[in-house]
Parts: sequence; structure tokens; C-alpha cells
Amino acid sequence: MTSALRAALADGAPLWGGWVTGPTVLGPEEFARAGYDYVGFDAQHSYLDDADIAAMLRHTEHLPIATAVRLPNADAAPIGRVLDAGADAVIIALIETAEQAAAAVAATRYPPAGIRSFGPLRPGLGRDLAGLESRADVFAMIETTAALADVERICAVPGLAGIYVGPADLAISMGVDVAQSTTHPDLLAAMTRIRHAAAEAGVIAAIHGGSGAAGAALAGLGYQMITLVAESAALRRGALEHLDEARGR
Repeated sequence: MTSALRAALADGAPLWGGWVTGPTVLGPEEFARAGYDYVGFDAQHSYLDDADIAAMLRHTEHLPIATAVRLPNADAAPIGRVLDAGADAVIIALIETAEQAAAAVAATRYPPAGIRSFGPLRPGLGRDLAGLESRADVFAMIETTAALADVERICAVPGLAGIYVGPADLAISMGVDVAQSTTHPDLLAAMTRIRHAAAEAGVIAAIHGGSGAAGAALAGLGYQMITLVAESAALRRGALEHLDEARGR
């Protein structure tokens, strides 16, 4: 069973993502209509709970866009719930060791390979265990100096689909101003090292960009999946442009 995310990655071109932090059915739909490749639902820094995300995932079932859910840790129960609701991938925050990454992978696999409990919520997903496992991609977030120190081992964890860099937290961990999280030389060196580690291990290099300009620069570093903007920032930018246009600015 090939997920929408894997199908999009097969093209080889960078994937551009949107981000959702509040309950909305319009956000994912408008990202899809705009031509974004995937949308991430944030269960870490957001106003969303599992039920909100499950409802929005159901709404995306017939949209031409892949889906991922960021979760705060490798707790198996919430990981299983969002996968049962149809997410193509989970992004697990604050992974710092290969052992933690392996635990995240185990939460997406059924016994004996893992600890996931069976209970698909979307009928269209079917009941084939191998198929359900194959469409559940796992990304380990690299966002601390501890994770950076172990990044090669993390990338080599069997079953891991990729890594997902959180530049803001990585900047904080490195003592760099968050405003320079995608431009500071030390951060650029760290992001280059992470991308090389992913390439060596044959896994996907993904990252949170924060803007179109940052996204273009990160694609130049070789990142394959780049989240450009959250729905709130996209709305604010569009609203300001319309207001400025009306005021003749």
C-alpha cells in the first residue's frame, strides 16, 4: 500500500508543505488547492487534540495532498490513533538518541516487530497488516545538540523513513538567536551535516522552513521535504496583502 506521501516523493522534486495548528477544514483544503504536496497537523505546539486531527484527516481523504502529524513523543497510543485515522506519516518531536528513534518506529509496527495495537478507524485503509505498516512513515525530529551528536546512528535506525529538522529548537540548543535559525553559519553547518547523514543512510531529509524564501534556501541544501508556512501565517500574509492593496500601498 503506497501512501500519498511516498507517491509524491517518488517524483524526486522537493515537496512543499503547509502546517495546521488549529481546528479547520479549510486549511488543508486551501493548501491542497494552492498546490502544496503535504500538510502537517501539529499535536505538539497547537490547539489540536487527537479528535480534531482525526476529523481533519478524514476530511483530507479525497484531497490530493499527503498528511503528517507531529506528536510530542514516542508514546505508542497517540501514534497508533493518528495512523488509524489515516495519517501518512508521524513526526516525533525531541528525539535525541537512536534508541528513542527505534521506539518511535516500534510504535508504528504490529507485533512481533513492534507494539502497535490493531484498530483502523478509516474503513478505506483495509485490514492488511503489512499494508498498514508500509504506509506508516516515521520521522525523527532532530532539534537539540544531543540529537545532532547522535544523528548518524539515528538515521541508521531500521524502519525510520526520515528525519525532520526543527531549526528553532536546534538554534536554542546551540545558543543561537531563533531569528537566525535558518541563516546562522553554525546552524547551516549543522543542517548540512544532518542532511548528509540522512543521505548516507538513505532516508528522507525534511525540515521546518517557515517561509518561501527559507524553503528555497533549504531546498538548495538538499532537503527533500520542506514545511513552508502554518495556516495562521498564510492567512495573515494574505489578509495584509489585501488590506494594503485596498489602502493603495
